Amino acid sequence: MPRPLVGISCCVKGFGPFNTPNHAASDSYVRVVLGPVGAVPVLLPAAGACLAAELLPRLDGLLLTGSRSNVCPRHYGGPPHAAGTPEDHARDATTLPLIRAAIAAGLPVLAICRGMQELNVALGGTLDQRIQDLPGRLDHATPADQPHAPVRTAKAHLVRVDRAGLLASLLPPGWDAGPRGAAIAVNSLHNQGVARLAARLIAEAWAPDGTIEAVRVADAPGFALGVQWHPEYDWEQDSNSRAIFEAFGRAVAAWAARRTAAPGAGRAAEAQPLPQAAE
Repeated sequence: MPRPLVGISCCVKGFGPFNTPNHAASDSYVRVVLGPVGAVPVLLPAAGACLAAELLPRLDGLLLTGSRSNVCPRHYGGPPHAAGTPEDHARDATTLPLIRAAIAAGLPVLAICRGMQELNVALGGTLDQRIQDLPGRLDHATPADQPHAPVRTAKAHLVRVDRAGLLASLLPPGWDAGPRGAAIAVNSLHNQGVARLAARLIAEAWAPDGTIEAVRVADAPGFALGVQWHPEYDWEQDSNSRAIFEAFGRAVAAWAARRTAAPGAGRAAEAQPLPQAAE
């Protein structure tokens, strides 16, 4: 039986001496899909809303990636970004309708960092643009001038996890038995964060400053989880990170089995009209 197909959201990034636009996703996402997810990675270009109808029926899961770019504030009625803040309008135009269609169909969805922010915006929530500038909040960003490898895998802070939530049910047995209790250590590489949580989302984990670090879609017919940190960087060493991808992989495999057994039964619906922020 062929392995399931997992779509990986791409950004538009300039490469080469002419800064030529390319559709790109980090190798870490490709490797984690090939690894603990146990699927074939399919890079989804930032080509607009047409992808929802054309590609989702062929996929068994959707992995929404992190990015240096921020979700454009017009999608949630926020103020303009500060000068120099990277945006990716092509990605926004692709992922937001893609998310709504995937959730409506029950396709397994795992949203990471920017992906979790997109999940919140797609379902009607809003974002804080620079958490580090808000009173009493931590700096959740990674300085751009620091070496990437140690910063990306280093644990930045604890997150308190709701023991009754989906995330807690996915973590290895005994994850909460140590001196930290119902908390896990995570890395942190973001400026944006959830401000107003979408009505359909339920918060499942929080940083020490109250920043929402994990969410689930309350009424989703299938697996739909978002995490604000980057478990794709350390799944080979961190059992909690690996467990998240293994759980996503089980959901993907189950979807693929249903789709194979009954062609058309697993087809993703076209995007449904859901709560939208002001454009």
